Amino acid sequence: MRKKIALLFVCLMILPLLSACHGTENPDAFTNPVSFDTEKELNLTFWAKNDTNKTQVEIYNKAVSDFEALYPNVHITIRFYTDYTKIYNDVITNISTGTTPNICVTYPDHIATYLTGSNIVVPLDELMTDEKYGLGGSEVRFDAPKADEIVPEFLNECMLDGHCYAMPFMRSTEALYINKDLVEKLGYEVPDTVTWDFIWEVSEAAMAKDENGLFAVNGQKVMIPFIYKSTDNMMITMLRQKNAGYSTAAGEVEIFNDTTRELLKEIYTHAKTRAFSTFSISSYPGNFLNAGQCVFGIDSTAGATWMGCDAPLSDIAEENIVRFETVVRPVPQFDTDNISMISQGPSVCIFNKEDSDEVMASWLFVQSLLSNATQIAYSETEGYVPVTVKAQQDPEYTDYLSRAGEDNNKYYNVKIDAAKLLLDNTDKTFVTPVFNGSASLRSAAGQMIENTCKSARRKEEMSEAYLDKVFDDVTSLYRLDQITVKAPETEDGTGETEAEPEPEEEKLPAESVALLVTIAAIWVIMLGGRAARSAVKKKKQSAAKTE
Repeated sequence: MRKKIALLFVCLMILPLLSACHGTENPDAFTNPVSFDTEKELNLTFWAKNDTNKTQVEIYNKAVSDFEALYPNVHITIRFYTDYTKIYNDVITNISTGTTPNICVTYPDHIATYLTGSNIVVPLDELMTDEKYGLGGSEVRFDAPKADEIVPEFLNECMLDGHCYAMPFMRSTEALYINKDLVEKLGYEVPDTVTWDFIWEVSEAAMAKDENGLFAVNGQKVMIPFIYKSTDNMMITMLRQKNAGYSTAAGEVEIFNDTTRELLKEIYTHAKTRAFSTFSISSYPGNFLNAGQCVFGIDSTAGATWMGCDAPLSDIAEENIVRFETVVRPVPQFDTDNISMISQGPSVCIFNKEDSDEVMASWLFVQSLLSNATQIAYSETEGYVPVTVKAQQDPEYTDYLSRAGEDNNKYYNVKIDAAKLLLDNTDKTFVTPVFNGSASLRSAAGQMIENTCKSARRKEEMSEAYLDKVFDDVTSLYRLDQITVKAPETEDGTGETEAEPEPEEEKLPAESVALLVTIAAIWVIMLGGRAARSAVKKKKQSAAKTE
C-alpha cells in the first residue's frame, strides 16, 4: 500500500513538469461574453507591422492612448515588426507555448495555419452582432462602424470556413508605376489600361544601346525596363486573368497547368534579354525607377511613397534622381475589357484567452482601429484606402483625395493616384482561396518565376523537361504534395451526403501519453529494484544454506 501511495505521489509531482514541457493547453472553445468588466485591470499585447514609418508608429500609439483613455482599466503594449513573415513565425512559435499575443496584424493565409490549433483564433461572428459590444453596439464608447459600413469585398476576405476570423484594417492593390518620359522617348504613348503585350514590347525596345555601349533611352550604363516586386502576385494575377487554375477553396493545387508553362516561357524570354527582372534578383523597383533606369515598376499601392522622382521616401541619393513624370495604372492585363487585380493588405485577428474580459477588451480595441480617426490617418501615410465606407465618405478623406499634388508629402500626387486606383476598381479585385497550406502555395507561385528568371540569366535551356523540374522543385520545397484537401461538407448532386469515414481511434493528448509513459517507466524501475532485491536475498539465503 505504501508503495502505491509513493507511486501516486511521484506521478503528481511530475505532472506539472510534463505540462511545462508541452506548453499551456489550448483554451476552451470561444463563447461570446455577456458582459465586460470595466473595473478589472487588463494587460493586452498587440503585434503590429511597420516599415520604420514614424508617422504610422505615432498613429498606432495614438490609437492605443485614445482607447486607454476611454477604457482606463485596459493597458496595451505594442510590439512592432518590420515584416509580416516574422509576425507569422513568432505566432506559430508562441502557439506551441500558449503565449500568443491578444491582437495581431495578419493575413488570412496565416490565420488558416493558426486555425490548425484548436480554439486558437477567436471567430468574430457573435461579437460582431452583439447588441452591446458588437459593431456599433450600444455600450461601445467610441464611434465604431456598423457592419454594413465596412466595404463588403474587404470583409469577405476575412471569411474562412464560413466564419469571420478577422477584421480588415487597410487595403491596397498592386499598381503599375510608369516613367512616362521614357515611354514617349521610345515612341509610344501610355494607354489607360496597359496590356502585357505592350509591357513586353516597350521593355525590349528599351534594351537598345548606342554606339558607346550605353542604353539609348536613358544614356546610362544601367537599364532594367521592367521590374516586378512580388513574383507571387505576378503569377497569381496572370493565372487569374487567364482564367487558369491556381487552387480550389478545398486546398486542391491546380497551378501546375499548361497556362503556367506558357507564362513561364514568356517570362523566360524577357528575363534572358534582361528586359525583365525581379526584386529578389535586382532589388527594389522604386530605386531604379527614380534613377531613370526603369520604365515600368510594379509594387503595392501602399508603396507609392517610394515611387517617383519626388517620392517622400525615396531610397536613393538625391544626386542620382532623374526628373520625369510618373503615371499610375492598373497592373498589365490580358483582356482590357475585364480588368483583374489582386486585393491585399493587413487584417487584425484576436487570439483566444481563458479570461473572457481579455477577449472582449481585444475586440473593442480592434473596433477602435476601424474608427474614422485611425482609418483616415493611416491611409494618408501611404497608398492604402480605408476599409470602411464610413471613412471613405468622410469629408476629411474626400478633401484629402482632392488635394493631390499640393505638396510632396501628405498630398504626394503619386500616392493619392494609387489610392484612387483601388477606390475606382474595388469591384475588380480578387483574393486567392485560403486554407492550411495556401501561404506555401503562394510562395511556390513566385518561386517558379524566380527560378525561371535565374535560369534564363544563366542561359539554361528552356524546355518541357526544364518546366517539369521547376514544378517538381517547388512541390518539394514547399511540400505542396502534403497539403490536406478538405472533404466536401455539403450534399452531392443526388441529394445524398457522402458516407462518413470510419471514426478514428480516439487518441490521448500528448500530456497524457507522456504521463503514462513516465508511470510505466517508474513501475519498471520499481519492479526491477524489487526483483534485484529479491535476487540478492535469495542468493544470501542460498549461501547461508551452503554454509
